Amino acid sequence: MKSTSTPKVGFVSLGCPKALVDSEQILTQLRAEGYAIAPTYQGADLVVVNTCGFIDDAVQESLDAIGEALEENGKVIVTGCLGAKKGADGQGLIQAVHPKVLAVTGPHALGEVMQHVHQHLPKPHDPYTDLVPPQGIKLTPKHYAYLKISEGCNHRCSFCIIPSMRGDLVSRDIGEVMREAENLVKAGVKELLVISQDTSAYGVDVKYRTGFVNGKPVKTKMTDLVQALAELGIWVRLHYVYPYPHVDEILPLMAAGKVLPYLDVPFQHAHPRVLKSMKRPASGEKNIERIAAWRAICPDITIRSTFIAGFPGETEAEFEYLLDFLREAQLDRVGCFAYSPVEGASANDLPGALPEEVRAERQARFMEVQEEISTARLQRKVGQTVQVLIDEINQDGAIGRSSADAPEIDGLVYFEPSKTHKVGGFAQVKITGADAHDLWGDAI
Repeated sequence: MKSTSTPKVGFVSLGCPKALVDSEQILTQLRAEGYAIAPTYQGADLVVVNTCGFIDDAVQESLDAIGEALEENGKVIVTGCLGAKKGADGQGLIQAVHPKVLAVTGPHALGEVMQHVHQHLPKPHDPYTDLVPPQGIKLTPKHYAYLKISEGCNHRCSFCIIPSMRGDLVSRDIGEVMREAENLVKAGVKELLVISQDTSAYGVDVKYRTGFVNGKPVKTKMTDLVQALAELGIWVRLHYVYPYPHVDEILPLMAAGKVLPYLDVPFQHAHPRVLKSMKRPASGEKNIERIAAWRAICPDITIRSTFIAGFPGETEAEFEYLLDFLREAQLDRVGCFAYSPVEGASANDLPGALPEEVRAERQARFMEVQEEISTARLQRKVGQTVQVLIDEINQDGAIGRSSADAPEIDGLVYFEPSKTHKVGGFAQVKITGADAHDLWGDAI
């Protein structure tokens, strides 16, 4: 039976880490206004579903989640990227499939979401601000958190529709970002994962204007932000870093141990013609030299990237060029997607669309090459001692991550914990074994 004393909101969060941060902001505001968060549909007075709309599978997952929430609860507000998508007739896609939803908004629409919540579930009387901790409500474990520094993107990559859903780049005030980071550290966070659509472009939209961090002037620029984060004394991991020249400036911080020696760089391809067809913002001709230069400054750096195989018009020779790049670059962590047409993306109109079986076959060949590379690179770590942040301890032992491993997308380190080890703490682990993705070792 639902309680009448405190209005309860159920929440479903789908999509990428950027959508996760949107969910955290909405949950934080709900708690700040005195709403309770219900763990079940039946216990909720209303349900908010934060959707993803990037690829077809994600669209279907979001539509299914909305349908389930409607069936189980009946009162549903939808937000997120799928909310910005239109059907062929120009009508909102969600409303066309699920006309009974109470309201639909696009992504990063905290104010709109709260307006709709207020309309359909009036907020509690006279809420107290201490219902919410300074760091806000987080959906991640207590020891790590995502730190979103901007919204939107200025690029118009032909395979991507994110700018049409999230808009152009809008950088957050650097003082606001640092206050959030400091509150997270005070709450016990040991690792901050910096995210955006284009982390390297942070501050471009505001011409790198000067902000203030604890009274000190600091430019709204990626390099300055990373230097400020480096002073917090925790793990700082950088994601979605386009390889612009100023990225080189943060490598000394990595070499000095102030920032994790880890760069997530979305190369997407290596062949110049394909990159041009993709409308990628950074040319790929000199990426091998850039990678070599980074490793010269910081030999321990881990480089993660993502690629697309089977892009429209990609020839067999161009795909082999990509494989040659992969063998030469020797990247540590790599993901590869078979090209998938996304409704609204300009790449759909390019000539030379490849059959699905060709795209899948190229993806499989790509990952075979990368598996050999990853296996060899991880094998080199056998005998080394690495610092591990512990994510889980269960009856089988401890599971953690090294500086080379971002949560949920990279590998894991398995070891037998001592009685002093705890989740969210660190361990020194001597590596005794490895496969293509994970490491095993002994705590010392």
